[in-house]
Amino acid sequence: MGCRVVGGGTDPFGSFVTAVPAGEYRLAVSAEGYAPFRAATTVEEGTPASPGDVTLQTAEPPELPAPGDWEIEPAHSSIGFTARHIGPARIHGRFNTFAGAIRLTDPMEGSAMHVVIGAASIDTNVRMRDDHLRSADFLDVERFPAIEFYSDRFVHRGGSRWAVTGALSLHGVTRTVTLDTEYLGLGNGMEGKVRAACRATAELHRDDFTVSWQTMPARGIAVVGPSIRIDLDVQAVPKAAGAVAGQG
Repeated sequence: MGCRVVGGGTDPFGSFVTAVPAGEYRLAVSAEGYAPFRAATTVEEGTPASPGDVTLQTAEPPELPAPGDWEIEPAHSSIGFTARHIGPARIHGRFNTFAGAIRLTDPMEGSAMHVVIGAASIDTNVRMRDDHLRSADFLDVERFPAIEFYSDRFVHRGGSRWAVTGALSLHGVTRTVTLDTEYLGLGNGMEGKVRAACRATAELHRDDFTVSWQTMPARGIAVVGPSIRIDLDVQAVPKAAGAVAGQG
């Protein structure tokens, strides 16, 4: 079994040049929304080698979920975040309590989503730090117990990529946020229930939500950088008639 020797992106004209020792190689070329290209090539000592012009074929996007009301399954989903700590170090955490409803339409661009996160459920695996993050210095969960996101626009970016834009309310402030979303397709759980899966990311700036505490705390309890990356890994299922989205 081989190992990766070199990788990288093309220049603006679609060219990629590199130097490798003589030998047998497997070449792979990929781009978002296109089927990958793979080929074998031989590199001889002192002789340029080229696979020639490579044309990628448009990939078939995954089947979209059926229109209707869906709900996020917390047991099979996660909402995590990464923030800079001290120097190059990073804090990784998650929110353990959340619920979400999605109304899917045909076409998909008319869909909408509502997600509610329990602010007090923040969890970085350090109790003292978590208590500080819940305090008035940061999330102030006594005054603002919920973080909410209401989407108002789904935009197809090609292939399996979507932009989901909406209003995020955090710490008593509402700002427009766009989730860079990758739709992963449909599947069936062990119970036979159809599921739709996606991953999404967004970058938030604390100052935008007036979470601007900057003082170095005693004992270094928590120092969080100005930007925070949010990562969502979501599975949704059709909402049963009369059901209420759960939390987990």
